[in-house]
Amino acid sequence: MGVDVILGLQWGDEGKGKIVDVLANNYDLVARFQGGPNAGHTLKFDGKKFVLHTIPSGIFREGLLNLIGNGVVIDPITLKKEIQILKDANVDYMDRLLVSKKAHLILPSHRLLDAASEHAKGKEKIGSTLKGIGPTYMDKTGRNGLRVGDLFEPDFKEKYNNLKEKHLGLAKLYGEYSFDIEGEEQKWFDSLAELKSLQCVDGEYYVNRLLKEGKKVLAEGAQGSMLDVDFGTYPFVTSSNTITSGVCNGLGIAPQKIKEVIGISKAYCTRVGGGPFPTELFDAVGEEIQKEGGEFGATTGRPRRCGWLDVPQLRYTIMINGVTQLVLTKVDVLNIFDSFKYASHYVNPDGSMTKDLPFDLCNDSQTVKLEEVKGWKTSLDGVTNKEAMPAALKDYLELLEKELECKISIVSTGPERDKIIHMN
Repeated sequence: MGVDVILGLQWGDEGKGKIVDVLANNYDLVARFQGGPNAGHTLKFDGKKFVLHTIPSGIFREGLLNLIGNGVVIDPITLKKEIQILKDANVDYMDRLLVSKKAHLILPSHRLLDAASEHAKGKEKIGSTLKGIGPTYMDKTGRNGLRVGDLFEPDFKEKYNNLKEKHLGLAKLYGEYSFDIEGEEQKWFDSLAELKSLQCVDGEYYVNRLLKEGKKVLAEGAQGSMLDVDFGTYPFVTSSNTITSGVCNGLGIAPQKIKEVIGISKAYCTRVGGGPFPTELFDAVGEEIQKEGGEFGATTGRPRRCGWLDVPQLRYTIMINGVTQLVLTKVDVLNIFDSFKYASHYVNPDGSMTKDLPFDLCNDSQTVKLEEVKGWKTSLDGVTNKEAMPAALKDYLELLEKELECKISIVSTGPERDKIIHMN
């Protein structure tokens, strides 16, 4: 069999966790392939809400294997808290949760560097979640990092101290910054027992052996394609490759193993933190979307910036990911509008129109052409199939499929597991 991929097509927070949970029973293994605790995948079922930052979203499906891949960076403190969530929910995880030995570790001093660096930037902040993600990936590419497998080596403490001292020296370059390194370090070491109790495996061999046995794997991405370090709104991006190509590096599989690429997009756009956002709304409409959609970051709690759907942006991420099917989430948030809008083109400086994204979206002169769409102005509760959809919603979905040249396979009409419409 092969690997199917689920990833976000915007700036993150598209609802990937719910869709992974919905589709997980079709697979034998769910594997996170990149990112770290800056991700927040929210799942709602049985009247309860769960937020995962590191553990794959398939963990709540009984009998399903879950792997934290080598492309993920792990904060043992955060992981310990997530495992406690599983324990409190009586989830049997010990035989189903595995960790790649090649996954890199986030040290307390990584978080110190992240916070001190962001603080020193002042108004030029990039909107970091301050989880130590960037500095950890920098150590990874700089060949200084510590990996999960190092925890079992006799010289681990020496490696740890050497890296910590390097970080403390670098932190001085950013000036004075208050951070309880000793207290955080104590919590970090206390949390290692929980990590070491899990099955730590050679992830690349593990995944490929499953594939050879005919098993099905679902690769779960974090953040969104517009935060990709190469193809996102640089420099307001994350530190990893969030697109399909990141699956190969993040799990150790060959490109030809990838089959379906399932791209997730909201019915509108949101963004947390700094960075360009061409369709952002600064008026009461934006506030309505934020309120109706509960748009606050699952990881940071920060309010999300809201705006209309950006079709050229979506065409771009569908292209670079090789998306084979599109999932549209939070369609129900648009229930309140008599009409709403979407961006159909970008406007060049000379006034001409284009459907291509410009080289640098950070240029403040970038503007978009908006088109208005008739709303359906009715609740979608109880709508479980395409035939029962309001006519205006069906028309809008057909319009998007034509504009994006991509089939919509699933529409999500609420945060719960059962608020889902399969379009096929």
